[in-house]
Amino acid sequence: MENNISPLSSNDTFRFSCTKTVACFNECCRDLNQFLTPYDILRLKNRLGLTSRIFLERYTTQHTGPETGLPIITLKTDYAHAFKCPFVTASGCRVYEDRPASCRTYPLIRVASRSRETGTVTEQYMLLKEAHCLGCEQGQSWTVPEWIENQEVDIYNQMNDMFMEVIGLKNRRLPGPLDIKSSLMFHLACYDLDTFRSHIFDKDLLDGWNLDPETLDALKHEDVELLKLGFEWVKETLFGKP
Repeated sequence: MENNISPLSSNDTFRFSCTKTVACFNECCRDLNQFLTPYDILRLKNRLGLTSRIFLERYTTQHTGPETGLPIITLKTDYAHAFKCPFVTASGCRVYEDRPASCRTYPLIRVASRSRETGTVTEQYMLLKEAHCLGCEQGQSWTVPEWIENQEVDIYNQMNDMFMEVIGLKNRRLPGPLDIKSSLMFHLACYDLDTFRSHIFDKDLLDGWNLDPETLDALKHEDVELLKLGFEWVKETLFGKP
């Protein structure tokens, strides 16, 4: 079977299950080029009990996206073992409950776009059938909404759509690569959350924002709220959002 991608409507069904009894178990965790979104990083670093900086240094690499000119974070893989994911074990994924969006959405692919005029996000799901994967021959039938709910993908989609808005604004306001300072600021607010928090409270990074005590308390203790603020800070500070 060759790799095949086909669009799905919300009412279309597909079969899929991945368990240790499937002959290809863990094969999808090899030969990886795994991009991580800011929310992926948030979940993984908390799962592992690491600061964002240590997680990024230990498990990721960074390069500049050729189309966006933005810093892109990629998961380091084990070159000696067929580019294996660092979190896969013989018994499966050791960070399964906090695995990245692309892993939990699989075998679906989500393609999303945002209207510049209304801000409305339009999404389309595709079913990916890969030659190595036998999961599509297993288990019960799912609709797209059923799979998204079962795999708890909604929060990932919400946060990734916010990130998509940041990228869209950057492409409109500041096409091309960022300068070194702007790239470091983007990396700080979107990827290195714990350092971003320390800059807020130890270096008055948000001086002039006039945030109320309740919001400041949330930024001190809640990573999701901190990431949302990071997106807004990048949009205003780097890309001139009014």
